[in-house]
Amino acid sequence: MARQLLPFFAAGAPAASASPEDLPLYRDVAMDYARGLPRFDGGGPVLVSGLEAVKGWAWRAVMTERYRWSPFTWDYGCELMRLVGQPYNSDTRLSEARRYVEEALTVSPYITGAAAAVEGLEGSELHISVTVQTVYGEARLDVRG
Repeated sequence: MARQLLPFFAAGAPAASASPEDLPLYRDVAMDYARGLPRFDGGGPVLVSGLEAVKGWAWRAVMTERYRWSPFTWDYGCELMRLVGQPYNSDTRLSEARRYVEEALTVSPYITGAAAAVEGLEGSELHISVTVQTVYGEARLDVRG
């Protein structure tokens, strides 16, 4: 059975083991990253495809708490909230944050690799820069949470 990444597109969700040549063109709602919201125009969502669509999926996957929201499968989301309140030293927390982000992204068959780098920690806000290799090329994400 193919793994379902989002409940909205379950019927056409490709298997995680699909080769890039077998994948259909990925389409998704455009994101306003500064506001953290999908973009709408004229009452309807703005749709994008290819690299920009995968980038939007990746940003939402990192910003969604894994296992918390019932509409999403357990494969979708990021576990960064698990680090809150843990007695780990700073280096361990930052290392785990990188690992959680990379694992959250590589469940997508459209993403072939991910590298996260912690840019800084200001108070309780974590700044992570992520480079994502996709079947459409490379994208960069800035995540603050």
